[in-house]
Amino acid sequence: MLIETLQQLFDRDLNKLKSEIESYQNEKSLWVIDKNIANSAGNLCLHLIGNLNWFIGATFGKTGYVRNRELEFSQKDVPQSELIQRIEETILVVRQGLDALTEEDLKTDYPIVVFEYKTTTTFFLVHLTAHLSYHLGQINYHRRLLD
Repeated sequence: MLIETLQQLFDRDLNKLKSEIESYQNEKSLWVIDKNIANSAGNLCLHLIGNLNWFIGATFGKTGYVRNRELEFSQKDVPQSELIQRIEETILVVRQGLDALTEEDLKTDYPIVVFEYKTTTTFFLVHLTAHLSYHLGQINYHRRLLD
């Protein structure tokens, strides 16, 4: 049951991410930073894609994805259409990764120690939904302020 809930939340928020990226009227605005805004919407989008492809896709879906976190924040001017395509691919990767889990798997330790302590798989997947939602809100504000 929790896996279905997580799938619904990731699906909802990744589709909202796609909608936000599509809503930029000026493609160059995706990469604008201003004053105290340290990360562009484009870089936050790349970060979310990398994060989920690594922590769900590679870990549970065995996709072989190799993450380059630094590039998520340094790469610029990826076309809007490519960001949208990557989001669509990430939606599928997340679905497949979560489909590989059982309710029993959720009770085990997440296979990677991400924080300074071990967490259960449930805890870490809930954390990932909150992380996605947090950056999705930042992207929404970025678009409304700078586009």
